[in-house]
Amino acid sequence: MSFPYRIAVQLQPQHAEYSQIRDAVLRAEEIGVDVIFNWDHFFPLSGDPDGKHFECWTMLGAWAEQTSRVEIGALVTCNSYRNPELLADMARTVDHISGGRLILGIGAGWKEKDYDQFGYEFGTPGTRLAALAEAMPRITKRLAAGNPAPTRDIPILVGGGGEKKTLRIVAEHADIWHSFGDVETLIRKSAILDEHGAAVGRDTANLVERSVEVSRHTPAEVADDLVAAGATLFTVGVNGPDYDLTRATEWVAWRDAQR
Repeated sequence: MSFPYRIAVQLQPQHAEYSQIRDAVLRAEEIGVDVIFNWDHFFPLSGDPDGKHFECWTMLGAWAEQTSRVEIGALVTCNSYRNPELLADMARTVDHISGGRLILGIGAGWKEKDYDQFGYEFGTPGTRLAALAEAMPRITKRLAAGNPAPTRDIPILVGGGGEKKTLRIVAEHADIWHSFGDVETLIRKSAILDEHGAAVGRDTANLVERSVEVSRHTPAEVADDLVAAGATLFTVGVNGPDYDLTRATEWVAWRDAQR
């Protein structure tokens, strides 16, 4: 399978009033991005650690109504914060609200403050990854049981780069893999992902789209190398309160020039 080049914006829901986030969503759709992500945390990840912040999935429901063309999702949902069956039904509902534009992004979780302040057991990386592996088939089963069924097979994005466990989960369940790191890391871990794919009987080289963050780079700096490494989904993260979309606009122009 050949994936088209796509540009995403991650609107980090911190240090802003919701009216500013709403405006950024409107501007991002207008400039032509393909996907708008938020993230699933309870406190800011940069700047004032107790600054303004908003919750992920209630926001996605609002975005589903506000937008008409872009795909939407979390980069990424923390598996620990919601029962897998509940998360699946939330995803099914947002899928219908949006008319089939949801990407279900998910990961094992890592931010200890979120867990502590909201009463979740933090555990260890191993226990959180085991919980994610156990949740994935439960999510799939619950999606299939919903009435009405989802409008489409909701794409599942898994974020993370752990070579033994996370990439195995990606190989088994994901339609999109979000990688962290430079081009060399992407190349090496992409090969490991395909080894896991062969072990579980999935052609991950053709079935799993590669996603990367490009917030700090222009297309001229990294696009050719990332494309050569297999990336097709390029995400620009932007912070509140201003949500500067200049870099995202550059990537949209690059995408259009490839067509």
